[in-house]
Amino acid sequence: MKIRLEYGENGLMAEIPDQNVVKVMSMKQAEVIADPTATLVDYLKSPIESAPLAELAKGKKSACVVICDITRPVPNKILLPPILKTLEESGIPRENIKILIATGIHRPNLGDELIYLVGEEIAANYTVLNHYAKEKDQQAYLGETSRKTAVWIDKTFVDAELKITTGFIEPHLMAGFSGGRKLVVPGIASLDTVKVMHGPKILESPHSREGVIDGNPFHEEAVEIANMSGIDFIVNVSLNESRQITGIYAGHPVNAHLYGISQVRKHVGDTVPEPVDVVVTTCAGYPLDATFYQTIKGMTAALPIVKEGGTIILAAECREGLGSPEFTKLVYDVEDMKQFMEDIFKPDYFIVDQWQFEEFAKVLRKCDVIFVSSGLSTEEKQALQCQTAETVEAALEKCYEKSGSDCSIAVIPKGPYILTGTSA
Repeated sequence: MKIRLEYGENGLMAEIPDQNVVKVMSMKQAEVIADPTATLVDYLKSPIESAPLAELAKGKKSACVVICDITRPVPNKILLPPILKTLEESGIPRENIKILIATGIHRPNLGDELIYLVGEEIAANYTVLNHYAKEKDQQAYLGETSRKTAVWIDKTFVDAELKITTGFIEPHLMAGFSGGRKLVVPGIASLDTVKVMHGPKILESPHSREGVIDGNPFHEEAVEIANMSGIDFIVNVSLNESRQITGIYAGHPVNAHLYGISQVRKHVGDTVPEPVDVVVTTCAGYPLDATFYQTIKGMTAALPIVKEGGTIILAAECREGLGSPEFTKLVYDVEDMKQFMEDIFKPDYFIVDQWQFEEFAKVLRKCDVIFVSSGLSTEEKQALQCQTAETVEAALEKCYEKSGSDCSIAVIPKGPYILTGTSA
């Protein structure tokens, strides 16, 4: 059968033998909100366990609205106008409203990317700023969490009288689900705070994974930090596989997010009867598959359904290469994954983005990976700690040699959007 995989902006067709395919995994159908703008306006007036946004804004002199960066497909052009209009109509001057891009420790979104995120009108008429996690003088110290994490959050957010975040709820490889508290940390947190949140003491917990909230130390720490930041209100959405809005969750920073998660669970999960020999997957196309760093999310999402010693084939464009300079250096420098795992537990060892390489190490501890990409150079591919192939079909040939021509295959065309599991 021919299956379209999400890859770059245009997709990739792959030929996979019908007799081998156990299942093509996908989201369950969810009703699309016909008029998301009108629906959002209603929810701003009648939010989840919160006063209306207009009421929260009354008497405030300034506001900060946090949005995701370009690596997340959040429909900011739909969400921002009703929020901004409500703030201005409630008496907050436009010049005192700042839109802050939650870059985490990613690169800033400037120029055309900024317009892509918020639209020309908002870009031209509002102050839109990027968060710079490595600039310590741009962060405010808020104290320590109960786990003794030092909390540094972007001053633009901390100094605003009204604090709002937007976001997108989907399965997340560390936090269980994205959205909510993640816009604060790592979204607008300093590098010092992020490196603790993404440290091995948290990430090596078996509960720090897709779909898990209860007992997840990343989630618990992030909620505490978000509360310390003084966040007032959130607007999160859920999307279907075509990135249409299926749900809007506005209101209380914690409870609206938890309600959103409960709704998202209903349609993002899919199962196979038992673990398979091979999983063919993606990182859901552009902008999520712009770098190898991001594509690791597609790998970890497939882990629950691949056999021990099986193979994940991941197809991702990677038009921007491996990732940040620090992550790229890790890819080239690390030769022994076991030694790398020992190193990251040492108190004097720290490299930016080591956490994503740690997630890659988790994958390689369970199975092989064959990476298919047109965006990486030959040199970059040779540096990876995994096999590569020019096409999905060529990767499958390697799997037949390893696991037999009758090996079982599951396909996840939209990668990390799907919360995978087994029904056995």
